[in-house]
Amino acid sequence: MMIPEVSEILPTLCSGKLKSIVLFGVETHVCVQQTALDFLAAGYDVHVLADGTSSRSQMDRVFALERLRQCGCFVSTSETALLQLIAGKDHPKFKDVQAIIKVSAPCSGLVPKL
Repeated sequence: MMIPEVSEILPTLCSGKLKSIVLFGVETHVCVQQTALDFLAAGYDVHVLADGTSSRSQMDRVFALERLRQCGCFVSTSETALLQLIAGKDHPKFKDVQAIIKVSAPCSGLVPKL
């Protein structure tokens, strides 16, 4: 859930123009989900990194991500988020980010092995 300390500081970030939140964490079906729903209710765009979440059971994780998507969250991957943040090859850190994402990510368990 969004704790009071966070809700107090958010309006002061980015000159008061913060509109998007990126979430990742453990217990997708509880902690991440409750926090994401609180941010949505507060009017923020919420991006959940599927490969940056976990739950004790894969079923809980999958259903939580689906519910978050249905509620209006953008569910994607850490690679997608990184590339969106740098917004293209002309960013001065593009080569650094490219080096990170060239390393194969571990299996997230969210899609069957092909």
